[in-house]
Amino acid sequence: MTTSPVEPRMANFRRIRHPKTGQVLDRGLILWFPGPRSFTGEDSVELQIHGGNAVVKSVLEALREIEDFRMAEQGEFARRAFDNNKLDLTELEGLADLLNAETELQRKLALQQAEGGLRVPYEKWRQEIIHCMAKTEAVIDFGEDENIEEGVMDEDDSHIGEIVRSGIHVAIMGPPNAGKSTLLNRLTKREAAIVSNIPGTTRDIVEVKLDLAGFPVVLCDTAGLRESSDVIEMEGIKRAKARIDISDIKICMLSAEQGESIDPMVEQLIDDNTYVILNKEDAVSQQELVDLSDRIRAKVKSKNIWTMSCKTGLGVDRFLAELLNVLKSRY
Repeated sequence: MTTSPVEPRMANFRRIRHPKTGQVLDRGLILWFPGPRSFTGEDSVELQIHGGNAVVKSVLEALREIEDFRMAEQGEFARRAFDNNKLDLTELEGLADLLNAETELQRKLALQQAEGGLRVPYEKWRQEIIHCMAKTEAVIDFGEDENIEEGVMDEDDSHIGEIVRSGIHVAIMGPPNAGKSTLLNRLTKREAAIVSNIPGTTRDIVEVKLDLAGFPVVLCDTAGLRESSDVIEMEGIKRAKARIDISDIKICMLSAEQGESIDPMVEQLIDDNTYVILNKEDAVSQQELVDLSDRIRAKVKSKNIWTMSCKTGLGVDRFLAELLNVLKSRY
């Protein structure tokens, strides 16, 4: 597609011509990468042309005139790179994650993996496993009282990459009318959930993706937890409990107006991974709030007790900063 020789691995500025008619289609850069020193390990050519629709269309039509030329299938370049041992499976996975990254943290982790960041620890684990297998077989064969070395999986952080890839799931739970939907709207800065004084308004899970300082967070507003005879509400509570069980972090909303009374269904879901928020702090005095916080802290398993007013926004930023610190320490 050019009449002048092209130097390998150099940016060659040339007239790009039709392979049969010789008509000039555009002027651009031609980069030739002879295999195996290319992304796929095969001979590759890149054409950097002007981006106008007519130019792109004419060049693609001209390329179709070349024998055995066809459009690449989805992921074909990556597959050929894998077939030619230019990329391993972890690097391919990292490349896919990089293309789908939506937050800064996802981009960083995906790029690290795409550049082979997992190959070294995986190979180290493989060698350690082989070493342990050899020692185990030696004990079986010779009966010597030897201790198998520990530490093969000391740094197994693969689950962290999976969590970051899919999003850190944060479930907002609690009794009806505690302010769960108001908190969701406050954190997302939009009306993502319906807010009403009628108990049981939220009957299904409202899920919102949030970029929190680069961390991909999936906020889930769940149905209010209480005993109910309403079939639809009961199904919503069932789904809420299922989502709460698999969440990475739990936020339990309680109303300061209700005192220290906690529904048993809510109390049994509170653990040391739960952040208990006393909402509507503007509805009680400061001393009442302090006393109530102490009583609830002594009553539930979680010691992470926070106070705020979702309606006015008082205390929300303070809690958000704490949540961000938790994400930084864990992920």
